[in-house]
Amino acid sequence: MNLIPLFIALPLGAAFLLPILRYRNFDKQKTGQANPAVILGKWSKRTPDIVANLINLTLLVLSLMVINRGMLVYKMGGWEPFKGIPIGIYLVLDGLSVLMLLIINSIGFLAALYSVNYMEKYTDKTRYYTLFLLLIAGMNGVVLSGDMFNLFVFLEVAAIASYALVAFGTEAEELEAAFKYQVMGTVASGFILLGIALLYSFSGTLNMADIARIINQQGIQGTVLFVGALFIMGFGLKAAIMPFHAWLPDAHPSAPAPVSAMLSGVLIKAIGVYALVRILFNVLGLGETKSILYILMVLGIISMVAGALLALGQRDFKRLLAYSSISQIGYIVFAFGLGTPLGFLGGLFHLLNHATFKSLLFLNSGAIVYATENRDLEKMGGLLERMPVTGTTATIASMSIAGVPPLSGFWSKLIIIMAAIQAEQFIFALIAVLISIITLAYYLKVQRLAFFGKLGQAWKKTKEVPGLMCASMIILSLLCLGLGILLLPGIKSMILDPAVEVLKNGAQYANLILGE
Repeated sequence: MNLIPLFIALPLGAAFLLPILRYRNFDKQKTGQANPAVILGKWSKRTPDIVANLINLTLLVLSLMVINRGMLVYKMGGWEPFKGIPIGIYLVLDGLSVLMLLIINSIGFLAALYSVNYMEKYTDKTRYYTLFLLLIAGMNGVVLSGDMFNLFVFLEVAAIASYALVAFGTEAEELEAAFKYQVMGTVASGFILLGIALLYSFSGTLNMADIARIINQQGIQGTVLFVGALFIMGFGLKAAIMPFHAWLPDAHPSAPAPVSAMLSGVLIKAIGVYALVRILFNVLGLGETKSILYILMVLGIISMVAGALLALGQRDFKRLLAYSSISQIGYIVFAFGLGTPLGFLGGLFHLLNHATFKSLLFLNSGAIVYATENRDLEKMGGLLERMPVTGTTATIASMSIAGVPPLSGFWSKLIIIMAAIQAEQFIFALIAVLISIITLAYYLKVQRLAFFGKLGQAWKKTKEVPGLMCASMIILSLLCLGLGILLLPGIKSMILDPAVEVLKNGAQYANLILGE
């Protein structure tokens, strides 16, 4: 149980430690001595890389250690409930939290490893890793928080760090995208904060389990439904669900590649999809409210279709990936909207798979930019010859996201389609199949334009990217190949089934937390 706060404390502490350990040159012209800003001495230029990667590796190990540990509740400061009413701040670890921690910290570690070489061409690694670790701390806090207001605080920590990371290139494109992202994110935060305020006025508490208990006792009223609508808009903006998606096609392509991988692979799920389904199903108890479920299904289908059609016409590789993210988030939201155990399984498994193959594709795009300084697909060609690791891993990721068997994306999409048929949503199931075919079409276009065909004269001297960047891409490609094993009964019962059970139990979450 004492491991739980470490998921927040370690990255948060390291984020504030890094500037202290920042590399400084000796300022002999003025004083003849070391710059007094160096508190712990002159460290190597690699200190930020080493510290950030060690912290992220530690978080990954901790995430593996908490698998299959059941539900754990950590009471901050040891504050026990008073007359059955929780008065302290709770951190809650359950099956759904464990799955999200695995996703956040595995992708976080691989993105940090990739950053060692990739971020050399940017301005200041210390500031970059400080923001990166704040992003990790915020997302870990969101998935562990058992308190509505602290969930909002951690969500804002992650969001503000992501605004700065999108602008990290400091060019006009990055700054414009970051500003647009910040404005839309602020609107989303306004909806969420208003929903929390109304929920507090209704229940008199901010503890998520206590709110769920009160709603169970009083029944679902108009206020609860209105709050649910506010959260769908707020977290829908954070998740870039259509029609709340306008910020994403600019923000994700503009960010550095490892940041794009974190935004698309992890962030929109942690502070968007996860927070939405956790609150709707476990706190507000709207998992059996047909109108809410139907809204989720429709929004999922709209995102699925519009994102895929917009991706078809893109020439910019990263912009194509951004629209593809909108489409794939549509699959996840649609699956949760089905409101069935099989739908939950498909949605959670596709959430995990999308984190791996979309992060990999953004790292692939970053490798191409690193080697060629080009994102225009129509100006590429034949890069597989010069960049075999990037080309091969991009092919694996492309086939996985398109749902080609036996790659991981095939299994999660198959489960979602089966769940739709089981729920008698036959038209929606057909749409999901057709969009998967369209997804295959535009990723085949990526392969043809970028990696196959005749090698362009401009790329004759292009070289494969450095080893650590290749290592991250290879590990993610192996996950795309092998994550299907999570459906084997023994492994599924440890990782996926506990997460599904959390959503199936709905508002019974309150009884499990409060022990009633």
